[in-house]
Amino acid sequence: MRAQTKQLSDVIPLPASVRPVPAASFTIVSGTAVSAPPSATAVAAHLAAHLAAKWDLPVGEGGAIRLVEDSGLPAEAYRLEITSESVTLTGGTAQGLFWGVQTLLQLGPELPGGVIEDAPRYAYRGAMLDLARHFFTADEVKAHIDLLVQFKINHLHLHLTDDQGWRLEIPGWPLLTEVSGGEGTGVDGTGPGFLTLAEYADVVAYAAERFVTIVPEIDMPGHVNAVQLAYPELTADGQPVSQRTDAEVGYSSLVAGKEETYAFVEDVIKAVCDVTPGPYLHIGGDECHSTPPEDYRTFLARVLPLPGKYGKRAIGWHEIAAADLPETAVVQYWRIEGDAPDVARAAAAGRQVIMAPADRTYLDMKYDPDTRLGLDWAGHVSVRRSYDWDPADRLPGVGEQALLGVEAPLWSETLRSVADLQYLTFPRLPAIAEVAWSPRAARNWESFRTRLAAFGPRWEATGVTFHRSPEIDW
Repeated sequence: MRAQTKQLSDVIPLPASVRPVPAASFTIVSGTAVSAPPSATAVAAHLAAHLAAKWDLPVGEGGAIRLVEDSGLPAEAYRLEITSESVTLTGGTAQGLFWGVQTLLQLGPELPGGVIEDAPRYAYRGAMLDLARHFFTADEVKAHIDLLVQFKINHLHLHLTDDQGWRLEIPGWPLLTEVSGGEGTGVDGTGPGFLTLAEYADVVAYAAERFVTIVPEIDMPGHVNAVQLAYPELTADGQPVSQRTDAEVGYSSLVAGKEETYAFVEDVIKAVCDVTPGPYLHIGGDECHSTPPEDYRTFLARVLPLPGKYGKRAIGWHEIAAADLPETAVVQYWRIEGDAPDVARAAAAGRQVIMAPADRTYLDMKYDPDTRLGLDWAGHVSVRRSYDWDPADRLPGVGEQALLGVEAPLWSETLRSVADLQYLTFPRLPAIAEVAWSPRAARNWESFRTRLAAFGPRWEATGVTFHRSPEIDW
């Protein structure tokens, strides 16, 4: 969209309130100064750095672009006022200012006049990246975070373990990464690698600087062939298992009746909690087809309290709702059925729910039958299908008050490169981001597809590989 026709509402996600003042506009040029309180100097520097390729924006006192904190606003809320003389961005905290900066960057450098008042619909706006089926390096994950925050995504769920690989160093259990993080791991044996604790801590810190919370997942009691390959004593009979690089699910399980299982699990949970400052630890719990139901409940009774022991809230895929849940546990719904009575019961008992239905939010689904990557077990997920739904209507008994937020998972069975990662993420991620941020009543597909079209040239200019959906007039 050309700068001279840009409107104040031409951003994604759509803001909660927009009041244009057509006669006023502000143009950023080299020398336009940015001022901020000490608590938000890093946010001001982020704004300046993103414009530095074309404009030099000094950060100091008395800037025409002013960043201000107002504790009367919610933490993630912001107010952006643009006049012909100045730009004032007010945030409830530095986090609110950061989201306001993302809006500024989408609008700039020729800023249409008026006022935006904005705050998110949901506290949890997530994306998930599967490192187990195909590994991505710390630098690749950090680059992905930079693309996510443009759309005000504030959680990145890292799926770190599965049958095909174990991707995080765990003290005292070196074979997890030596055996199950090395060459020949991943789907088709093409996705080796793992994060050292130092690399993981670096990713966590990088994300935190951008107000993104890392949510680590250690999947159990299923999806554990990589564990049992490294440590056969954790199998039912103590015998070695074969390495698996196929994409099948549901065949592996930790043993609920062995104390060695819980010693291992607690060591891992403690280690991950120790290096994760965020409030969540995801324990998986999905597709445990080879775990008898009673063993599944026995396992969860022992394991679900452990994140709380180390200061975290447990998240699990929605199968965990069949068990007794700690009060702080979060249920993540992922299937495509029309109802889920266990999840409804959990919500009625006060448990929060993250909505991630595969037929709307799974970024690894094909866009259409001709998509060169992805799966189709949940159907084809076009951009419009990612956009035209509402989380509060998805499940009977799981309404607005039960929802913590929305997540867009990306499983990596068919990924082989960063270009593949980007191709399946964009342009669907912005659609799901708007579902998670913007007021329900304000969302409109025709408006969204017009605003989305403006990102085509931006992605091309920055080398982002994206699917040129025929639904969008690029």
